[in-house]
Amino acid sequence: MSHTINNCRARETAACCCVDTGIVIDNSDCSARWSALFPDRQAAEAKLAALTEKAQHTASEPCQIASHFISEPDGIRLNAEFTFACQAEALIFQLALR
Repeated sequence: MSHTINNCRARETAACCCVDTGIVIDNSDCSARWSALFPDRQAAEAKLAALTEKAQHTASEPCQIASHFISEPDGIRLNAEFTFACQAEALIFQLALR
């Protein structure tokens, strides 16, 4: 059994608990998208400011942020896209929002 535990390949690991990070994080998508509905524009802008601060804190280089406010019958929808220098930063940002 020890010969299967010492190998680093997922198909050879007894518990199958490891993967090559290059399979998961390959820098193909460095963006994180976020959307929510708010009662008014002021609340949406406050949330965008908080998200911007969190994104810039996560980013190693300045994060590019594109945002749109859309009027809906129930309020204002904020759609935002945060583009980071690498996919790992986008993933860290997304996990921090949970």
